[in-house]
Amino acid sequence: MKKLFKQSFAVLAGAIVSAALLTACGNGKQGNTNGPGDPAELVSTYGFQWTDPSKVILNEKGAKELHFNVYSSKNASALDYNDMQVMEDLFKQTNVDVSWENVSESVYSQQKNLIFGNADNRPDAIYHAGMSAGEIIKYAKRKVLVPISDYLDYMPNLKKILEERPDIKKQLINTEDGKFYSLPRIEEMGLLQNPNLLFLNKEWAKKAVEAGAVERLSAEDLKDGLSLDSKQMEQLLTYFKDNDMNGNGRTDDERPLSFVYNNWQGNQCDLYGMFGLNDNLEHRVIVNGKVNYTVLDDRFKTATNFIAGWVTKGLIDKVSFEQSQDNFLANGKGLETYGAFYWWESETVVSNPEHYIVCNPLAGPDGSRTVCVSNNPEIGTGEVIVFSSCKYPEVLLAYFDRYYDPVVSAQINYGPIGIVYEEERDKDGMLVQKPLPEGMTADELRLQNAPLGIIYLSDYAWNNVVNMEPRAKLRLERLKANATPFVPEGVVPCPNLQFTLEELNTLGSYESNLNDYIRTNMIVWLMKGGVADADWENFKNDLQGKVKIGDIQKVYQDAYDRYLEGK
Repeated sequence: MKKLFKQSFAVLAGAIVSAALLTACGNGKQGNTNGPGDPAELVSTYGFQWTDPSKVILNEKGAKELHFNVYSSKNASALDYNDMQVMEDLFKQTNVDVSWENVSESVYSQQKNLIFGNADNRPDAIYHAGMSAGEIIKYAKRKVLVPISDYLDYMPNLKKILEERPDIKKQLINTEDGKFYSLPRIEEMGLLQNPNLLFLNKEWAKKAVEAGAVERLSAEDLKDGLSLDSKQMEQLLTYFKDNDMNGNGRTDDERPLSFVYNNWQGNQCDLYGMFGLNDNLEHRVIVNGKVNYTVLDDRFKTATNFIAGWVTKGLIDKVSFEQSQDNFLANGKGLETYGAFYWWESETVVSNPEHYIVCNPLAGPDGSRTVCVSNNPEIGTGEVIVFSSCKYPEVLLAYFDRYYDPVVSAQINYGPIGIVYEEERDKDGMLVQKPLPEGMTADELRLQNAPLGIIYLSDYAWNNVVNMEPRAKLRLERLKANATPFVPEGVVPCPNLQFTLEELNTLGSYESNLNDYIRTNMIVWLMKGGVADADWENFKNDLQGKVKIGDIQKVYQDAYDRYLEGK
């Protein structure tokens, strides 16, 4: 990619976004605020074309004279986007010169409002924009954002996606004017809906079985797909706690059951499945088209008291409620301390994954057995926005449209051909990953070389264009065998919903208080022996009265009904 210039948007403490962007776009001039016009001048002067993805978007004159500044946060491990091979390759394929201004995520969060507030000095676009529905409505009303839906004719890849997948389009549309103002990230593997798998140390379990500590369980049963009930699990965890399982002469360093409380994966939610609850971190799940809050169900109290009992008995490691994801992963390495844990794969967590088997969800005292259905979205909205001050948004959007080509998407998401992927395709014509460089993990290689962001990787790509990472394939196989079969019919994640301004005001007024109130009470109950009947009744009364869960539930239900109706 040509790096003809590069200004810093980074702002020192107390300063505003730096001055004068020397680009043809985003230079504080009026720009194209009235939607797309006749591109004849762009076509005749700069050879602008958008229909043939095998050809450049601009001619050599356009490559030299049109420049775009894009502001983006990036992971600390990543190369400057200007130096990434995938971006160099995109310039060669498009002749669209993009100068990237990278900042840390923390700097972006500090400067976001300044960028939007400084009409004279905005970039042309923000990548990894993280725009909420409320922010989009606010800035769309002020004509700050380009209505991307007006430019779809210049985006053949995205246009085709939205025609084939109206469900994606419905998650983008602004309810106030029926347009959309941001570009989506779509990575569909079928993983995020079920972020927990239960792993059991089969070597430790075998010792417990041989000691006669577990009912109705034999050593031959200890293999992948093991189904345990809560009584058997309690017996196993008790044995792990009371014995020197790792053989180091101590009985106080074993961690019978571990997880990362309220983490996006490997969390506590599946324990509530023992009581028939399809819980998740928001405690909001859709069942047969209705938005339900699990905390309104008396089974939630029963489950909480049962789980709190395991905490009191030392069967659940109390560190689980305090540790970060990084601490959890670090604690699993070296000397074996985990008897059982929740995560996507044992290979990431422990040094000896061959000692662990993956289990089916636990059955509760009444035989209930179900899994968490999370609201982690596979379709991310608000990823990229273009400012209305951009003089040639059709060119920039035609460039971003190339990101939705599956071959480009794979490289945006994982890294470029030649570094992450082999130059030669496999026998099926699909991209295949190169062996990892010595001393480097898959995450390290990916984060260094891939900008992430807007992509489209769905069934077609996985079946025809790019091989999944081996660890992703393994996760998917395990989930299909040990998680998704236990999701009852009619239970689905809540999609990205679009709200009216009035609904957003309701959520803004109440939802944060609701979440804080639930979290505060839950941690006390789980760590201190459970919840008394009187306290539970007060909790339910407060949910309806003080924190307005009924009003919040209605907002989500109305938005979900519109989503189903396509309005």
